[in-house]
Parts: sequence; structure tokens; C-alpha cells
Amino acid sequence: MATVASPLQILESGRLRSFVLPREHGAWGILLVPLVTGAAIGLATGRGVLPFILFIAASLSLFCLRTPVEAWLGTTPLRAQTPAERAIVIYAMSIYATIGAVSVGWLLWGERALGLLLIGAASAVFFVAQAVLKKLGRNTRMAAQWVGAMGLTSTAAGAYYVVTGTLNQTAVLLWAASWLFAVNQIHFVQIRIHGARLASAGEKFREGRWFLAGELLTVVLLVAAWRNGYLPGLAAAAYAPVLIRGLRWFWQGQESLAVHRLGFTELAHAIAFGALFIVGFQL
Repeated sequence: MATVASPLQILESGRLRSFVLPREHGAWGILLVPLVTGAAIGLATGRGVLPFILFIAASLSLFCLRTPVEAWLGTTPLRAQTPAERAIVIYAMSIYATIGAVSVGWLLWGERALGLLLIGAASAVFFVAQAVLKKLGRNTRMAAQWVGAMGLTSTAAGAYYVVTGTLNQTAVLLWAASWLFAVNQIHFVQIRIHGARLASAGEKFREGRWFLAGELLTVVLLVAAWRNGYLPGLAAAAYAPVLIRGLRWFWQGQESLAVHRLGFTELAHAIAFGALFIVGFQL
């Protein structure tokens, strides 16, 4: 006679992460590094940290909420099939939704951070656009990731806003700077995957010519932002390590692709970028 797994057994199994935690490992960095960057730059004003703590709780809970919701609705290949799995999904949705509602409610009414409604509405539009692009097939997959990154990196503007109380040009600049960095990472990961078997610089150039063009465009935008007084020069220099990393790939010859190692390496680049950007911005 077959036994039915209990919620506790599901909790102890590896499937828990699939039902409760987002599976896109790179998305964690795209969400959290801008969040910390925006807050660190904003906290220089000396405002209290309570709004920031509430914003962290709201951002993480809403980010994680999507995973159990998708499992419940069956919009992903991984679906809650047994009663125990459905119970875990319901518990997760209830916990995430409660934390998110309380945190957002306190920020809106207790902290009067009504500007979050504008940031949240913009992010929602980007996530809907991402879902539409995903439906169009493999050819729009990277574009969907770029659009989704617009929603995730909104945490830079949101964190800056809640700790300063001001939704200004700096908040928008932090959002744009974080998104520009995320686009570079997403594009680089894609060419590493598709160009894993390429050895010569010529082959790599044909595969990565649009990535190379993106790196050049990034440099042009950074120089323009610096020359026009929007971005400190040292903050713009925070992009240098990741830009050099991209250029080195074209001349390194063939490399074996270790996806997990690549993920950790890109996370390290993101953390380094955030730290250098904060220091450069403050100085």
C-alpha cells in the first residue's frame, strides 16, 4: 500500500526549494545587490534603518511569492500534485503574502512612502511584459530576461527612496545603473552558454559581436553620464572589472562550461560592482 508524504516529509525533501524558493539563482543577485546599493547610498543622509528593514521584507516576500503561486496555478513544469505538496504551497503563499502585506502596508501608511506605488506599478508592467516575451518563444528569451531585470533592479530606486524619503533623479540613476550592469551579466552568461565550444577569436567574435557592441555602448553611456554630471567618475569605474571580464573571453581560447561556477563568478562580480559603486558614489 502506497504511503502519502506528509508536509514535514516534503519540507525535508529537496523538492521544498522548488515549491518555496525561486529557482533563478541569478535573479537573487539582480534583486539584492541593487537593493543594498541603493540603501547604502541613501543611508548617508542619516535617516533611520526601519524603512529599509521593512523594504527588505517586502521585496523578498513578494519576490519569493511568485514561486508557490506558479506551482499552485500550474504555470510551470513543476506543479504541486499531492495533497502534502499542495499544503506546502498554500503555507508558503500565506506566509509570503502576509509578510508582504504587512511590510508594504507599514511603508505606505506608517512611513508615508507613497512613491513606492509608482515604483511598484512600473515593476509590474515590466514583469507582465516579461511574461509576454517568454510566451513568444526562445528567440525572445534574452529580451524577456532584460525586461524582467528592469523589475528586479527597481529595488535600487525603492531602497534609496524609503531611506531618504525622496524619489528623485538619484533614485532613477541608481535604477538605471543597476539595470545596465544586469544586462551585461545576462548577455555574458548567454554567450558563454552558446559559445562554450568556440576556440578562436574569430568564432567568438561572430557569436558575441552584439555583446561586444553592448560593451561599447555601455562605455559610451557611462562617459556621457560622467561628463554631464549625472554619475561620479569613480562610480562609473565600478563597471571596469565586468567590462574587462567580457573582453577577455574573446581571447581566452576554448573554455569548458561549468554553469554553477559561472553563476558564482557572476555573483562575485555583482557584489564587487555594488561595493565599488557605493564607494565611488560616496567619494
